[in-house]
Amino acid sequence: MERFVVGTGRCGSTLLSRMLAEAPGCLSIFEFFNGLDPNERFDPRPITGAALGEIISREQPFVTAVLRRGYRVDEITYPFAGDPEGPAPRGRHRRGEPLPWILVSMLPRLTDRPDALYEELGRFIAGLPDQPPRDHYLALFGWLSERLGRKGWIERSGSSIDYAADLIRLYPEARFVHLHRLGPEVALSMREHHAYRLPIALLYDAPLADGRRVSESLPIDLEADPAPDDTISRILEARPPAEYFGRYWSDQVLRGQPALEALPAGRVLQVAFETLVARPRDVLAEIAEFFEIGIRPGERDWIANAAALVGGVPPARSPGLSSTERSQLLEACAPGAELLGGS
Repeated sequence: MERFVVGTGRCGSTLLSRMLAEAPGCLSIFEFFNGLDPNERFDPRPITGAALGEIISREQPFVTAVLRRGYRVDEITYPFAGDPEGPAPRGRHRRGEPLPWILVSMLPRLTDRPDALYEELGRFIAGLPDQPPRDHYLALFGWLSERLGRKGWIERSGSSIDYAADLIRLYPEARFVHLHRLGPEVALSMREHHAYRLPIALLYDAPLADGRRVSESLPIDLEADPAPDDTISRILEARPPAEYFGRYWSDQVLRGQPALEALPAGRVLQVAFETLVARPRDVLAEIAEFFEIGIRPGERDWIANAAALVGGVPPARSPGLSSTERSQLLEACAPGAELLGGS
C-alpha cells in the first residue's frame, strides 16, 4: 500500500513523521518529493535509472542560499563536516556547499551514515530499468524498506498539499493523511522560518525592511556569494507582514484540498494538528488503523513512545499581533480556512 502524509508547510507534519518512525516495521520517509524539480518529478515519460539518480541528487538552491548565509533550519539534519555541534560521525559535505537533495533530511533520518547509504542507493538506482518516475519511486522506497528491515513506508514532505492532486493521480490506490493546522499560526511560523521566508517573499513580492519590494531588487542570483547587502540576505533579515505568509498558506490549501475532498472516505483521513498534540495517543491509534500499521501484542508501546515526542501544545503566536496585522492575516487566511471548514 502506498501511504502519504500531506499538508502545508509548518503544519506539524515533521512531528508526525517522527511519531510514525516509532512504529515497528514502518519506514518513515522525510522530505523526498518537495525538493525535486516540479517540472520533472511527476513526468509520465520513462527515464533511466541514471536520470533518476541525477534528479534526486541535485541541490535545492533555496536551501543552499539559506545555509551559505549562516542560517540554520531544523529540518536539515545532515551532519555537516566541521560543525562544532551536531551528531557524529560527521558527513563529507560542509555547511553551505551544494548538498544532494536526499542528503538534506531524508537519508540522515534513516541512518547515522547517510553518505554511505547515499552511495549504496546510487548503485541500486543505476541498475533500474527505464520507467516513469512514479515507478522509480516505488522501487526506491521498496529497496530502502528492505535494506533497513522495514515492512512498508510512509512518505511525508513539507508543503506536499501543493502536489496532492499529482500523488492521487499517480497512485490511485494510495491512502492519505492530511494534517492541517490553523492558518494564522502556520503563517507566523513560516515567517520565522528562513527556508520559507525566502521563497514566499519572492513569490508574493513582499516588502523589505527599507520599504522597497523584492521586485525592485530583481534579478537575484541564488548561486552568488553572500555579500553585506545582497538581496537574498536582505530578504532573510526582513520580517515581511504576516499577511503574505497567510496568503501562501491559503493558496496551498486551495490547490490541494479539493483533490483530497474528492477521494472516497476510506482513502483520506483529515487530522487537525491541534488535536494531534492535545490527544496524541488517540490520534496515533486512529492513524495506525487507517494506514494499517499492525499493532501486535506487546507493540502498543510505540504509540506511547511516539506520544512522548509531543512537548505540549505550542503557544499561539497570533494574539501577539497588533489588531491591524491580525485582521489582515485573518483576511489573507480566510479562503483556505473556509475550505477547511473554518479552521
